[in-house]
Amino acid sequence: MASKPLLAAVLLAGGASRRFGADNKLLVEVDGVPMVQRVAREILAAGVDEIVVVTGAEHEAYLKALADVPVRFVQNLDWDAGIGSSIAVGVRALSEAPQGVFIVPGDLPNLGADMFRRLAAAFAEAGGHRAVLPVTERGEQRNPVLWPRSLFPKLAALSGSKGGKSLLDTLGDQRVDVAFGDESVFADIDTQDDYARLIAGARGDAH
Repeated sequence: MASKPLLAAVLLAGGASRRFGADNKLLVEVDGVPMVQRVAREILAAGVDEIVVVTGAEHEAYLKALADVPVRFVQNLDWDAGIGSSIAVGVRALSEAPQGVFIVPGDLPNLGADMFRRLAAAFAEAGGHRAVLPVTERGEQRNPVLWPRSLFPKLAALSGSKGGKSLLDTLGDQRVDVAFGDESVFADIDTQDDYARLIAGARGDAH
């Protein structure tokens, strides 16, 4: 039986969340904890071995929000350049150990440990050599994507607003799509209205 691959996660927390308004969306509370902490704890619960949190403008606030969570921090001083630069900074900060890395936007509060475990199982089944990503039942790509070590150099070379999707589109059969029927797990929080819907759903309020 093959050994379980060592996995890491780069948790992206470098944006300015301008569409959310005055507050930082990743620091608003979901189930009594900051959103970014909730996401980090689900990653850890899935058995991921290493988490690097990429911060930007509000570095100190994230240190406080994640003070009790076993993560490492790296600050992207060029955070305003876009998501590609934050991915690159995070991947370059990884140790030599991981065979794969999840790239996880911090504004996906419904991601659960089960999703990460499912993607990790597909990664192990593919020998740890193919990118694994969640898709909707219609085949639409979602996050988080689990990348093999062979693609770390390309991730580390991303820049500006160019994320990993352009790289995924070049992989052909070197990617594994894992379908999820419940699309609510992919809900991202960009605006105050998104957050209100999330909190209403958690309370079971009528829509």
